[in-house]
Amino acid sequence: MSESPRPDAHRVSPAPASSPLRRLIESLQQTLEARGPVFRAMLWTTLAGILLNLLNALMRTVALGLDPVQTMFLRYAAGFLLMLPLALRSGLTQYRTGDLRGHLLRGLVHVAGLVMWFTALPRVSLADTTAIGFTTPIFLMIGAGLLLGERMLAARWVAAGVGFAGVLVVVGPGLTGAGGFYSLLMLASAPVFAASMLMSKTLARRDGPAVIVLWQALMVTVLALPLALAHWQPVALYQALLLVLCGVLGNVGHYCMTRSFYKTDISATQSIKFLDLVWASFFGLVFFGEIPTQTTLLGSLVILAATLWIARREARERRA
Repeated sequence: MSESPRPDAHRVSPAPASSPLRRLIESLQQTLEARGPVFRAMLWTTLAGILLNLLNALMRTVALGLDPVQTMFLRYAAGFLLMLPLALRSGLTQYRTGDLRGHLLRGLVHVAGLVMWFTALPRVSLADTTAIGFTTPIFLMIGAGLLLGERMLAARWVAAGVGFAGVLVVVGPGLTGAGGFYSLLMLASAPVFAASMLMSKTLARRDGPAVIVLWQALMVTVLALPLALAHWQPVALYQALLLVLCGVLGNVGHYCMTRSFYKTDISATQSIKFLDLVWASFFGLVFFGEIPTQTTLLGSLVILAATLWIARREARERRA
């Protein structure tokens, strides 16, 4: 005689309830997916801006007491050494690149820009540094249209122009040119950094974000070593700790920036780069005691308006 089934034999086990945190994450993911790739790329760009502006404040602190080129080398060496254990754990084959020549060329270009920028960094005021840095998105948009064949949409140029006007409102009264030659040197680094970012966009067609960040750190470390040894100075403990933190911020910040390249055209996200002024003002207050002026607040509103306008316009065009 067959055994009678147990009373609970056909009872279906209830599915485990998801936690509130998991439901929140899933809801955010659905919202971001609905917003489209341009919106997600802008979020990656915003996060990169926050991290890299904090990095710049820390690097300026270190460069005031250490040789600028040595500071540059140690920052990227720390970033490479921090990434190396992760690369070894996941397997070096995952970090193999199909364009070694491209990474080497980008490393040379990036080092050239870094040498100019770090040399000028301790000698240029924070306001001038912020103003000069905001010329990079303009060079980047021009290069993306001419070299990468991206559509040079009028709306993106309008947003970039309005954002840059907001920057001039903020830094115009304080842009005295006191840095002299070093202000020009920092300005010369802007198109060089734009060229490096365009190369990163090209490399992103084949290599993942982590691969690009690792190879950038490696190339800059190797190429900057001879320059750093020529002006080597003893490194204090607090400087070493700050450089390690800079390595972390640099890796994560450049990863976020590279992730934004995967989502949409590089020119679509450049208007939001002007939000960096907000982050720079905040970190300037925290690290250097610089209180935002009325022009800073007014210019920030102009920049925010331009950023929100282009973000909404890109989202509407995608839905249409």
